[in-house]
Amino acid sequence: MRRLPLRRMVTLATLAALSAATLGSTAACGDDSDGTGGSSGPVTLRLGYFPNITHAPAVVGVEKGIFAEKLGADVKLDPKTFNAGPEAIEAVFSGALDATYIGPNPTVNAFSKSKGEAVRVISGAASGGVALVVKPGISGAQDLKGKKVATPQLGNTQDVAIRYWLKQQGLTTTKEGGGDVKIVPQQNAQTLETFRSGAIDGAWVPEPFVSQLLNAGGKLLVDERDLWPDKKFVITNLLVSTKFLKAHPDVVQKLVDGQVAANEFVNTKPDEAQQAISDAIGKITGKPLDLKLIKQAWPTLEFTNDPIPSSLKAGLDHAVEVKLTDPVDLKGLYDLKYLNNALKAAGKPEVVQP
Repeated sequence: MRRLPLRRMVTLATLAALSAATLGSTAACGDDSDGTGGSSGPVTLRLGYFPNITHAPAVVGVEKGIFAEKLGADVKLDPKTFNAGPEAIEAVFSGALDATYIGPNPTVNAFSKSKGEAVRVISGAASGGVALVVKPGISGAQDLKGKKVATPQLGNTQDVAIRYWLKQQGLTTTKEGGGDVKIVPQQNAQTLETFRSGAIDGAWVPEPFVSQLLNAGGKLLVDERDLWPDKKFVITNLLVSTKFLKAHPDVVQKLVDGQVAANEFVNTKPDEAQQAISDAIGKITGKPLDLKLIKQAWPTLEFTNDPIPSSLKAGLDHAVEVKLTDPVDLKGLYDLKYLNNALKAAGKPEVVQP
């Protein structure tokens, strides 16, 4: 056999090394760890939610391992908790979150700020569970003149709701806390203390904070369900970043499968769900939520996979009217095919794509 010259052997060896390096580089590019396209390795799903009853499907889904089971071994669930919608949306925009349970007005704001590009609603989660609780001496809207009323955060769903309701009653508010009724955005965890101390005269908040204020001597002035057709309005829906959706549609389908399964658990095993919520909030905040309080709040909520798009549109109209946002074209906000796939697989009626 004829031997190759030494120089030719070195050249072939060099080419082989370069070829191996190129193949290795190509393989490394295929493992897209930043979520910008078809990862062949494990995917991390960073899921946001709030530690309260209006996010029961999320809380239960995480606590009972429902999401983890549906996502499977190839997806790592990284749950993160928030106090209110705007900060969760900022986390989505910054790339710190892939999906989040959230209220309708922050959903609209995210869609608007990104010119319809950044997020999609993929499921509903809950309706109801919101009220205005006030000091006993307040009997109507006009008694709120000169008073301070708390909301969870400027521009969040409850903040819009009270400003719109007050305007309907002929009362003014400003973003800066002025007007006939002074709106004081503060974290929900502070509200019971400020209510007891007299620093605020009431609060438009979600459960379980409604029940806490009632048990502290507060008076129910407005049950928000009474302001909506059929007493139904979206309080929590599930949205996903479009970047993650495009990169990992299979993971999004599994997430929605988990949402439908979590709602099934919440609705068919309420006692277990309530205990799971108490335990989970204890782990997150350091103090379990009183089970009696959860049971007190439970009847005010309906856990539904329907995102009730008509109520989100109405909420947008309310936010425009109180000058917290500009008009927004909502076309393209909803992508409910994953939800309908999950509902069909579970033998449940599908929802209408807006």
